Amino acid sequence: MERSAGILLPVFSLPGAYGIGSLGREARAFAEFLHNAGQRWWQVLPVGPTGAGNSPYTSESTFAGNPLLIDLEDLRDQGLLTEAELSAARVPEGAPIDYAALYESREALLRRAFSRLGGAEAQSVRDFAAANPWLGEYALYRALKARFGQTAWFDWPDKDLLNHDPAALAAARQELAEDIAFHQAVQFWFFSQWKALKDHANGLGVRIIGDLPIYVSLDSADVWSERREFLLDKAGRPSRVAGVPPDYFSEEGQLWGNPLYDWAAQKRDGFGWWIRRVEGASRLFDAIRIDHFRAFERYWSIPAGAETAKEGQWEPGPGMDLLRVLTGWFPHITYIAEDLGLLTPEVHQLREAAGLPGMKVLEFAFSGPGNEYLPHNYGSRRCVCYTGTHDNDTALGWYDHAGEAERAFAERYLGASGRENVRQALLRCGMGSTAELFVAQMQDYLALGSEGRINVPGVAAGNWRWRMAPGAAAAGLAADIRRLTEVYGRC
Repeated sequence: MERSAGILLPVFSLPGAYGIGSLGREARAFAEFLHNAGQRWWQVLPVGPTGAGNSPYTSESTFAGNPLLIDLEDLRDQGLLTEAELSAARVPEGAPIDYAALYESREALLRRAFSRLGGAEAQSVRDFAAANPWLGEYALYRALKARFGQTAWFDWPDKDLLNHDPAALAAARQELAEDIAFHQAVQFWFFSQWKALKDHANGLGVRIIGDLPIYVSLDSADVWSERREFLLDKAGRPSRVAGVPPDYFSEEGQLWGNPLYDWAAQKRDGFGWWIRRVEGASRLFDAIRIDHFRAFERYWSIPAGAETAKEGQWEPGPGMDLLRVLTGWFPHITYIAEDLGLLTPEVHQLREAAGLPGMKVLEFAFSGPGNEYLPHNYGSRRCVCYTGTHDNDTALGWYDHAGEAERAFAERYLGASGRENVRQALLRCGMGSTAELFVAQMQDYLALGSEGRINVPGVAAGNWRWRMAPGAAAAGLAADIRRLTEVYGRC
C-alpha cells in the first residue's frame, strides 16, 4: 500500500432521493469526487443486509448484499420500474435514514420489479445463482423467515427445517420456489450494480476498502445453514456469546450476543468457511479491514444469560493458524488489522507476524507524549492513520466533548487552538504522519459536529442514520482536499 489518502463514508450515508444511499449515480459521483480530491481509497462499512438495530455489523448473511442499497433508477432504466413508482418512493434528500419506512416500502418495489423480469434477464439471475452456492441457502432462509412471520430460525415451529433436514428442505424449495427466485434476483441486482460501481471507481484510480465483521449474527443464514462452524447446543442456542470487556467505549463493556466460532472444528476443516467468506469479500473490495483483530489472538467469551459483558473471560483465538491460511490463499488482498481496544503484546506480535498494518486513531492520541497513537510514536509506516472511525465522534464533536487536559495537550501538540483550527490541524497531522495511508471521515472534511456521528458503541438505538447533504461533496471542497493531499505527497 503506497503512501496515499482516503475517505471513510458508508454507502448508506450517501445522499439520494429514496431514503438511503445507493449504488447508483450518487455513489459514482462520490467516486469522482474522491478522484478529484486526490484520494486513492474509499473506505466503506459492511454492505450486507442489516439485522437487529440496523447495524451493518449484525447482518443476516456474510455473503449477501443489502437490498436497501440497490439503485432503483437502474431498475427503471431496465424497464422493471416506472417513473411513477419511483416518484412515489422519493423522500427529502439528506434526511436521516428511516429504516422502518424503508423496510415497509422497499421490498414491495423490488417485488414489483421482479414481477416484470423475464427472458434473458431471468436466465442471468439463474446463472448467477448457480455460480454462487451460498445464494441458494440464503434465499431459502429468507423465504422461510417470511413463511414463519420473520421469527428467528431457532424458534421455527418446524423442527425439520430448523435442523436442516434434507427432505424438508427439498419440499420447502419446491413450495417456496417463487419467493426464492425473488431473493436470488435481488442479489443479482445488488452484485451487478456493485461491480459497475467498483469498475467505475477503479477506473478513476480509486480503490475500495471493505469491512469484514469478526462475527456473524445468530439469526442468520450462515449460522442456520452451517451450525457446525459455531459453538451451539442441539437446539441451535449458544451457551456463550461474543463481546468485549469494559474499555474506553463503554464502562460495562459491550455485549454483542453473536455466537462464537468453534475454532477447533474450523481448524480441522482447514478454515474452509473463512476461505469462502474472504473469497466473497475479495469480489467486492480491493482491501479488507479485519474487524476486531484482537479476537484472532484472544477473544472475550460471555455466558449467554449474562446481563453485561463484565461477566466474560478471555479465550484463545485461532492466531496464525487462520491468518496464515487467509494470507496464503489470497496474497493479492490488502488486509488492515483493526487492532483497537484492550491490546496486549501478544496481539501486536500476531499482527506483525501476519505482516498486516494496524490502525492509529488520532482522537485517541492526546493523553500525553507517550501515547502510541501520536504520529511521532508510529516508528514505522506500516500502519493506517485515522482521524476517527465510525465508532468515534467527528473531529469537532470529539473536541467539544474532550476533557480539559486532553484538549489542552491536543492544542499544544497540534499548534492550534479553538475547535475549527484544531479540526484543520488534525487533518494536517494525519496527512503529515508517516502512516502509509491516512483516512479521514467525510464528516471531518465537512466540518460537522456530533450531529454527523454514525455510531455510539453500546447504544442500541439511533445509530447508522446519518446521511450526507446533497451537494456537500462539492468541487471546491475536492480542490481543497487535493491541495492538502499534495502538500504531504499522498496524491
